[in-house]
Amino acid sequence: MKLSRTKQASETGLPGAPIPWREIRLASGLVLATFLLTHFSNHALGLVSVDAMEAGRAWFNRLWRNPVGTILLYGSLLLHFGLALQALYRRRTLRMPVREAAQLALGLSLPFLLIGHVTGTRIEWALTGHDSGYPEVVRSLWLLNPGIGMRQAIALIIAWLHGCLGVYFWLRPKPWFPAWALLLYTGAILVPLLALLGFAEAGQEIADAPEFFALRVPPASDLLPLIGPALYAFFGGLLALTIAGRILRSANLWSRRVRIRYPNDQVVTVPAGFSVLEASRTAGIPHISVCGGRGRCSTCRVRVIDGLEHQPAPTAQERGTLARIKAGPNVRLACQFRPVGEIAVVPILSTGRNGVTALVRGGRAQGQEREVAVLFCDLRGFTGLTEKRLPFDTVFILNRYFEAVGEAVEDAGGYIDKFIGDGVLALFGLSTSPQEAARQALDAALRIKAGLTRLNEDYASEFEHPLRIAMSLHAGPAIVGQMGYGQATSLTAVGDTINAASRLEGLAKELDVELVISEDLATRAGLDLSDRNRQIVSIRGRAAPLGSWIIPEAGSLARL
Repeated sequence: MKLSRTKQASETGLPGAPIPWREIRLASGLVLATFLLTHFSNHALGLVSVDAMEAGRAWFNRLWRNPVGTILLYGSLLLHFGLALQALYRRRTLRMPVREAAQLALGLSLPFLLIGHVTGTRIEWALTGHDSGYPEVVRSLWLLNPGIGMRQAIALIIAWLHGCLGVYFWLRPKPWFPAWALLLYTGAILVPLLALLGFAEAGQEIADAPEFFALRVPPASDLLPLIGPALYAFFGGLLALTIAGRILRSANLWSRRVRIRYPNDQVVTVPAGFSVLEASRTAGIPHISVCGGRGRCSTCRVRVIDGLEHQPAPTAQERGTLARIKAGPNVRLACQFRPVGEIAVVPILSTGRNGVTALVRGGRAQGQEREVAVLFCDLRGFTGLTEKRLPFDTVFILNRYFEAVGEAVEDAGGYIDKFIGDGVLALFGLSTSPQEAARQALDAALRIKAGLTRLNEDYASEFEHPLRIAMSLHAGPAIVGQMGYGQATSLTAVGDTINAASRLEGLAKELDVELVISEDLATRAGLDLSDRNRQIVSIRGRAAPLGSWIIPEAGSLARL
């Protein structure tokens, strides 16, 4: 009965539910990231003038120096550091991907890097009432103490990098992240760059203005020299206690060991309390984890083939993730599953031998639903053409055709999914909006038609009849991910949208036309085809028929 109440509380958020530490850490981190963004933006105003920086600082102080802003900022800083210590303590192994290690190390170093800056500005203001403005701070850090200024700049960049890594781990599993990644990366680089340029420009302006050298610096508080060392001792003591706690816990846990068996007769023995993912990392066994072991994705999931009885039940977060992917009862998240007895597991998503891991980091290996545009094309009557030619001649012609199609698709912004005989499947929208994907697919079809025309002209003497093509364009949702086995694994798409596009390509052959466009794609591409022949197509296995436009000559669309 107690277990039932605990499970119910964890799902409903009633008293007794587990504290959502990850969400709290994320919220505190976003507060700190917002502070850094406003702080850097204020620095960037130095590209205008020192007076502009001072005007911006007035708004900055209103935002962060009121009681609410102060509690929110410094409460988030202390909470975030405390949760970083908690994460350090809870980790059973310090083996982790470089990005995770960098995020943890940078987070733990932040207080030590920022103590000098905070002491010289915020604490001095609290003790003496003296509000150091940009003219005074820039003069001190740019002219009088450039070494300290350099250290402060490095500290702020490290803080920004830590925040960017946290946001990256948070957003990476989101299905829309690949489409926005370039914009976010650009912003992450520009913000500190503009801030440093603004600070340097302000420093040059002050160096060229003698009146700034007359600024009078009031005497500092007698307590100020004592506060810095005290803060260093406080944060350093917390870090030392956490490391000591890890050592004591490890000594205790090693007395209770758990054996985990992997494929290929690999056996890993770890202390009780280790997760399966931590066991894999301890033993150096490749194990995919897109979200960094936070339970936000399902890429680390394993199938438990022996020993699942008497193991702890999934946590609320693990249950939620497994429910979203409709996992079977013997599937667990390796990052959340902490076995208490011997088990045998098989990682469901293997890194394999063909370099899939690099693509997995982009979030595609586990399969994502995306709105894509699909292009199918196929040569007409090619079988009859090959009957009269040597095999090497056939290969030469096919390669020229594939080259024309591949260049057309890539120039339009698409991705060649696969070549099937003399047919080609291309995808659009892996990193763009559905509307842009539809326009790219249409552009690719026109380029393919133009390329085939050039091919017919170049090899007219070789062909008894010009090469002809049948194409189809469709748009809709599809599951995009790494599929296949061994060396045959590749990025591809499956679903009703792909099947419907294939059926439309078959219709183009039946009607002896060059192109059939679905209404879905035409609408997304903003294409008005009301003066063209329209047909309703029944798709096998699909309840609703599909409206489509019949285009006898693809080149005619170039005039629209």
